[in-house]
Amino acid sequence: MRAPAPGDGCGRVLTVGEWLAHWLASRTSPASSTVRGYAGHVRLYLTPYLGRILLADLSVGQVQAMFTAIIRQHEALGAPVSAATLHRIRATLRAALNAAIRRGLIADNPATRVELPGARRPRAVVWTTSRVEHWRRSGERPAVAVWTAAQTAEFLHGIEDHRLYAAYHLIALRGLRRGEAAGLRWCDVDLDSGVAVICRQLQQYDGCLKVCPPKTAHSARVIALDHTTIAALRAHKERQETERVAFGEKYHLSGYVFTNLNGDPMAPDRLTRIFRALTVAAGLPPIRLHDLRHGAATLALAAGVDLRVVQEMLGHSSIVVTADTYTSVLPDVAHAAAEKVAALIVRAGRLVPGTTRVRRRQTGRPKRRGRKRRGRNRRTVPGRSRAHPGRQIGRPHRRRRHKPRL
Repeated sequence: MRAPAPGDGCGRVLTVGEWLAHWLASRTSPASSTVRGYAGHVRLYLTPYLGRILLADLSVGQVQAMFTAIIRQHEALGAPVSAATLHRIRATLRAALNAAIRRGLIADNPATRVELPGARRPRAVVWTTSRVEHWRRSGERPAVAVWTAAQTAEFLHGIEDHRLYAAYHLIALRGLRRGEAAGLRWCDVDLDSGVAVICRQLQQYDGCLKVCPPKTAHSARVIALDHTTIAALRAHKERQETERVAFGEKYHLSGYVFTNLNGDPMAPDRLTRIFRALTVAAGLPPIRLHDLRHGAATLALAAGVDLRVVQEMLGHSSIVVTADTYTSVLPDVAHAAAEKVAALIVRAGRLVPGTTRVRRRQTGRPKRRGRKRRGRNRRTVPGRSRAHPGRQIGRPHRRRRHKPRL
């Protein structure tokens, strides 16, 4: 498809819909999942609302009216659209219009000045005892939730004999995405050195599996494997060899770590469906498979792992993303932090203000204010000192009266 100009050979001016179609056809650099999201936004929202408008005439008001119509349409259907979805639609339109600016087709991007509801990244909520009881009574569950260390251990112990135990163990402890786990090959794993190289992922489109690069450049990483994960992967490899012998000559040696019974690589959606069934069978509060990734970061921080190390483990480009998204605080960690703050205040209260000296503790009976009367009915005579006569300075001593001699 040739690159469009402000007017083609017939003098026809481009519409927004025509430019969006060309822009989608020229997308090659982003991941396939990103292009698929772009195509969905263009097909469902951008082309129906803006497709007939001339590209050069597109205004902020027209784009704003589109988002207002989208919100009202979803409300009428009883399925309100989330703020995050609206921001993703705008991101698609903004990217397409920025490409038009680089081609010299337009001079301004009206999508950048549209006002949308604030989108907040959901925080993971821990399944505490009280929250689990509330869920059992009402069925209400958080959008993003993570298990405690005890709940994670209970789940892994309950599925220890399952053929995909190693997959969920790896995700729960090392925080892999499901596509990264599905795309892991034995050539990427060194069990003797205890490392795994995350360099690809599997995605499913229209029923077909496709090998894709990791989500971002920082997602390509090398992760360390603990001894329990190494043991789980060794046992999984032995089980896989047993399945190969049992299946026979039609077994497909795909080289992937997690496969179907015939050796074909396993789709990420299948990992999700099996995980959901195992969670229900275990009787644990519900979480998504991706929430095991949240839990891996949360449990690592609870174990005292540095935030920078957690960022590298998850493959995030910024430590801010790690802190804002995957660092839900477990109750025990929160209580320990509260006690540390209280101890700091107590220590500060023992110091003399403005110094580093510790206050002296008062011992014995506290001093009484004022002078204690020595006699029960003794009264102080004005002008007379109560000190011992021998200590009175500048005061004449009273003369002793001599008894007359007989």
